[in-house]
Amino acid sequence: MSIILGIETSTKICSVAVTDGNNLLALKEEGGDYSHSEKLTIFIQDVLKKASLELADVDAVAVSKGPGSYTGLRIGVSVAKGLCYALDKPLIAVDTLQAMAKNPSLKSTLYCSMIDARRMEVFTAIYDGNNNMVEPITAKIIDENSFSEVLKDNEILFFGDGAAKCKEVLSGNSNAIFSKEGLPSAQYVNEIALEKFEKQEFEDMAYFEPYYLKDFVATTPKKLL
Repeated sequence: MSIILGIETSTKICSVAVTDGNNLLALKEEGGDYSHSEKLTIFIQDVLKKASLELADVDAVAVSKGPGSYTGLRIGVSVAKGLCYALDKPLIAVDTLQAMAKNPSLKSTLYCSMIDARRMEVFTAIYDGNNNMVEPITAKIIDENSFSEVLKDNEILFFGDGAAKCKEVLSGNSNAIFSKEGLPSAQYVNEIALEKFEKQEFEDMAYFEPYYLKDFVATTPKKLL
């Protein structure tokens, strides 16, 4: 038995799942505003209760490590590390974009996960049908030439909250298709976490940090006249 508590807070979606091996026992997720600090611990309590489990029953805690929202990732990782310290359980970190590409409702040759950044920039990576990385994780400013080399010979499915703003720019290529599915979910974080659990690929909690990809830039409010 391998009971994994999964946390996904890389975007506006707050998602928590608990799984036993390949079986999803409970899932709770909600989008909207960034309110993970208020929702996350409540969601954890709710999924454990639904699964008739206690925190002590958890074998490992998995967390979506990024890229994504600086604040969202920081909250998710902080809670995950706190649970692991308190329970003396291992921490498993999962690439956010890779977990998004695990969604079985997505059907294509290649899968391009996209998380909204600023303006026409996205955090993105491309995976094949076996969830192997084809193009590495990067912060990319999208224009009509983006992905042109790969799109010449391959159909690519673009998805995630960054895909919508890229659709108008990229949809002129017949090999570019778009889906509203594939948003971040702790359910798919746990699928990859199970593989890592079986291989004992755990994080060193003293040094582990989220994968922000870009430095956090604080903005200064404009002065009112």
